[in-house]
Amino acid sequence: MTDIVDAHHHLWRRDDLPWLNGEMVPRIFGPYEPIRRDYLAAEYIAEATACGITASVYIQTNWPLERAVDEIRWLRDVHGETGWPTAVVGSADLFAADAADVMRRQAAVTPLVRGVRLQLHWHERPEFRFATAPDRMNDPTFRRNIAALADLGWLFELQVFAGQMADAAAFVAAFPRTTFVLVHAGMLDGPEPSRVDEWTRGMRRLAEQPNVVVKLTGQGTFTHRVDQALIDQVTAVCLELFGAERCMWGSNFPVEKIWTELPPLVSAWKRALRPYPAAAREQVFGRTARRVYGLPAA
Repeated sequence: MTDIVDAHHHLWRRDDLPWLNGEMVPRIFGPYEPIRRDYLAAEYIAEATACGITASVYIQTNWPLERAVDEIRWLRDVHGETGWPTAVVGSADLFAADAADVMRRQAAVTPLVRGVRLQLHWHERPEFRFATAPDRMNDPTFRRNIAALADLGWLFELQVFAGQMADAAAFVAAFPRTTFVLVHAGMLDGPEPSRVDEWTRGMRRLAEQPNVVVKLTGQGTFTHRVDQALIDQVTAVCLELFGAERCMWGSNFPVEKIWTELPPLVSAWKRALRPYPAAAREQVFGRTARRVYGLPAA
């Protein structure tokens, strides 16, 4: 049986997340009433283990940035109680002068921390944006804080759209000692040929940088369903450009719970990978994530 590592999932207590408690507003993943509730380890573990998932990587959930260390403390305690998640990616205000200190404090809380995510994606559609401008990765303070990741041995979760990928390729090239994990396979946001072509060109530029790996995650973000044709398309492009040893799978739960349960999502990715050799499937479902996030061997 193929070892399955979920390289991208969330847990949360609704009370920690103002964006889940506040007024419903247009967001990148559409209406989100089904996830405006606690999503705790017990629920995730039951769903994950039923699908054969043996290890997982928690990705930050946009706690208020002034509580970035509290988020890590909570995950430390969750892991102590349950053994899950296997590793943690936190966040920090990388545009603030004290971000390196915050990250060092996070590292002191628990060795589970493997890196940081601060979403940089910007889009012409306001509901798809997170960053305040498309080129925030060029900010000098941000870059100084990214430089601190190498000494921590941490990675950066890179979340950008196709139109930002040229800048992103130059950005990651400036930090060759740091691994960059491209979130949601570069977020292809539509089926139109012009969109696909721009995304493919951008993905090729990022694949030329040896310190970039890619997550096969989040493909329901814009379609709001498990779209087998899209999953097949994204899988084919990513494996061609990056190779299986630089691709890994993740559930993006509970966000994807808005439109699917976990078994059909896992099955769709298994179908997409079925044409590839067993060694490639093993890389995507487990080995790449175990290497990149420093997880124990299966």
